[in-house]
Order: sequence, then structure tokens, then C-alpha cells
Amino acid sequence: MDRNKQREIASKGGQSVPSEKRSFSKDPGLAAAAGRKGGQSVAPQARSFSQNRALAAQAGRKGGEARGSRTPTDPARRVG
Repeated sequence: MDRNKQREIASKGGQSVPSEKRSFSKDPGLAAAAGRKGGQSVAPQARSFSQNRALAAQAGRKGGEARGSRTPTDPARRVG
């Protein structure tokens, strides 16, 4: 399946929920609390990032690369 078709299908899932019912987008605190609750439901020995710092660092690098290194120090992102 091509990438655009996959994105189109995925977006339909988000559009199926009315905006007033998208509580996480309206309340970041609620989203953070849910994330913490989810993390606490996993036994400490099963939390791979807490047990493997190299794995956590690798995931962080991968996330940074996925963002395309769009940081405030990036000259393309400077405003003014």
C-alpha cells in the first residue's frame, strides 16, 4: 500500500471522533496522567527503557531524527 493511501485511511480513524470528544487534544494534563497510569501498570522489570539505558537513548535519537532535527537552534526555524 502506498504511503499516501495509508495516511488517508489512518486519518479517517481520527476524523470519526468528534472534536469535542478528543479529550487528550483538549487537555494535555489528562493525556500525561493517562500515560503515567499506563506506565505504572507495567511491572518495573518489564519496563525496557528503565532497564536498558542504551535502548532508551537509541529510541530518543530515532525520535529526534524522525522530527528532522527541527530545533530552535536550527536556522531554518528561527523567526524574525
